[in-house]
Amino acid sequence: MTFAAPNQIIAVDQGDERDKDGWSLMFHPDLIRNYPLGKSIKNYGFFSYEVNEALHLSEEEEKLIEGLVRNIQNEYESRIDNFSADVIVSNLDLLLNYCNRFYNRQFVTRKMANNDLLSNFEKKLTDHFDKDSLSGLITVNNLAKELNVSASYLSDMLRATTGQNTQQHIHNKLIDKAKEILANTNLSVSEIAFSLGFEFPQSFSKLFKNKTNMSPLEYRQSFN
Repeated sequence: MTFAAPNQIIAVDQGDERDKDGWSLMFHPDLIRNYPLGKSIKNYGFFSYEVNEALHLSEEEEKLIEGLVRNIQNEYESRIDNFSADVIVSNLDLLLNYCNRFYNRQFVTRKMANNDLLSNFEKKLTDHFDKDSLSGLITVNNLAKELNVSASYLSDMLRATTGQNTQQHIHNKLIDKAKEILANTNLSVSEIAFSLGFEFPQSFSKLFKNKTNMSPLEYRQSFN
């Protein structure tokens, strides 16, 4: 089961002679705009996943999802009244909640594949901060691209398996590197900030204090 956000392009290989069977559920953003789902839908990261990051449903899960889709179809085709939109959006909201649950289940059950991805992620993150000269701040998108996954899938997988998203992992590794430099060199805070890829030293100091409850200088002085 795959998901696509508005303005994304979907292609079908017409040269594939295998039988194709399935369904698609499409709705205009205006349908949910005046409902809580209109705001909460942005929290469903799977709308930004790649096709190879599809949701794999068990037979029971598939029946549950198809039942909700039939509810939406029946409501759309036969009961157009003042309650139709409410009923359709309620079923759509429930469907997305179930899919969110099933994706989190998939992150857990596909432990071996996720362990490989997690190991590769940790290696790339460590390799980046072990460089003598950093080329700039590493980003979630750059890491995801190097790992051949979407940024949303990577963050959701990490959150499900470690409790922290990609950006939090990056910040943790960055702070560890900053602590190492502060404890073992006489570089100024500005020099450290620039060496870690920050354009402005104030941004580095703010992040450091937010993560450690100490300023960079206070941390350095704690070793004296």
